[in-house]
Amino acid sequence: MEEFLTKEIQAGLDAARMESLRKGSRLRLEVGGDVYRVLRMWKTGFSVDAEDAPKLRGLVDLYDGSLHLFQCLIVASEEDAGEMQYEFKRATAVADRPPLDFERASDAPLGLIEDGRA
Repeated sequence: MEEFLTKEIQAGLDAARMESLRKGSRLRLEVGGDVYRVLRMWKTGFSVDAEDAPKLRGLVDLYDGSLHLFQCLIVASEEDAGEMQYEFKRATAVADRPPLDFERASDAPLGLIEDGRA
């Protein structure tokens, strides 16, 4: 048996769901100085509140609080239930140091100690 809700009740449920997503997510998106809160994220994309975000496209930065997670190339996918969904074309994890262009031996010294003699 299917139950149908009135438009007012459905709108109230949708508003409560969006508020819950807003409060529960620490993820944020930075695009050219503008910041948007990410409501949900999955392996191939993420969603942002449709009222806040324009149809973004291109290079964006994804943060968890102050931690820079990914630099992403995105494209707007679709709008569904008040959420604007975006798909990753590329999501590159951000590292805290530059990549090595050689293999580091597991027993290599971490640094050299100078004894001060000339």
